[in-house]
Amino acid sequence: MQQLNNKRVLLGVTGGIAAYKSAELTRLLIKAGAEVRVVMTKAACEFMTPLTLQALSHNPVHLDLLDPKAEAAMGHIELARWADVVLVAPATADFMARLAGGHADDLLTTLCLATSAPIALAPAMNQGMWLDSKTQQNRDALIERSIKLFGPSEGSQACGDVGPGRMLEPLLLIEALACCFENRQLDGVHIMITAGPTQEAIDPVRYISNHSSGKMGYALAEAAVEAGATVTLISGPVALPEPERVRIIKTVSTCDMHRAVHDNLDTVDIFIGCAAVCDYRPEVPLNEKIKKNPDNHFETMTLCLVRNPDIIASVSAMEKAPFVVGFAAETQNVLSYAANKLSRKKLNLVVANDVSDTDIGFASDSNEVTVLGEYIEEALPRASKKVLSGRLISLIADNYTIWKTKQEHDDKP
Repeated sequence: MQQLNNKRVLLGVTGGIAAYKSAELTRLLIKAGAEVRVVMTKAACEFMTPLTLQALSHNPVHLDLLDPKAEAAMGHIELARWADVVLVAPATADFMARLAGGHADDLLTTLCLATSAPIALAPAMNQGMWLDSKTQQNRDALIERSIKLFGPSEGSQACGDVGPGRMLEPLLLIEALACCFENRQLDGVHIMITAGPTQEAIDPVRYISNHSSGKMGYALAEAAVEAGATVTLISGPVALPEPERVRIIKTVSTCDMHRAVHDNLDTVDIFIGCAAVCDYRPEVPLNEKIKKNPDNHFETMTLCLVRNPDIIASVSAMEKAPFVVGFAAETQNVLSYAANKLSRKKLNLVVANDVSDTDIGFASDSNEVTVLGEYIEEALPRASKKVLSGRLISLIADNYTIWKTKQEHDDKP
């Protein structure tokens, strides 16, 4: 279940007899490397204690929509943004009906309406309830909204009936959930991604840098791997765990990153410049630490800065350039500046985001962006960087396929 490693799973538990299986489901999710937060309805608490799921998930269980403690720490909107996927298991007939009707009368239905993450339901109910025409209409309505249904299976039920309506066993649910993250759009494609900040030395103890955390670039690397790509990640100095199945080349300065990019670019099909590189560096870094004059409280220091190489522009200017995607982190006139960057640097796509908004700026766990290209302007709504990166990689893959087809057509004699 490697696809679930490091994924954020929001597990919803509703009030059915199958709620007892949520304990084993939580255990298996944790074992697969997922981070789990549990939301229980009031009826679910009649079948399973929150304390059990808290102990298994290692996180507090969320129960109430208007819980002051929850709102102070992680409100329902933040919880909706946190999730990479929402799994409701068991999902009762009542819950399915309320969700199909767009109700938001408890924490779980509110989260399902607010989240931009994929939603999956594991129905569990009496066979007569499942076969009822209204339940089937609700099922169809949920599927039309791209909500996945895992099951139900057939067999004997707690009431003594036999038929469809049993919740899938936890192991089968885990396997189905893992498939939500399978995306093979980029099989055989080599992607290079730059991520994080760069640092430009002033002297042996000081440097110029910026607030980039590298989270977006690292999330893109993970999403690209899941899409089947071979990934080379050129990283500036960050404090993030290294993604699995990714070749990482660590750099410090912009010149280091520029050199690493061009030294490893031969087989690259798609280049994504997500790093927030320093545009300038001190002309002459000093070999010794600069000392202040203790007797001069009005002392000033002047730094002479010179331009750094433009990594993205240098890649797009190559004779046989790969498909090039840039990022435009702006604080004003976001779309117009991004469009200018797209044209001026001859990029295939540019991803624009407003870093003046601290909720989606540097070091945040969420982001919202607009992707610009010659024939595209698509806004991707606010979501966790993990969820957003999956959507970005899918969009990039679609545009790369169109670009490659056109390149191949133009190359024909």
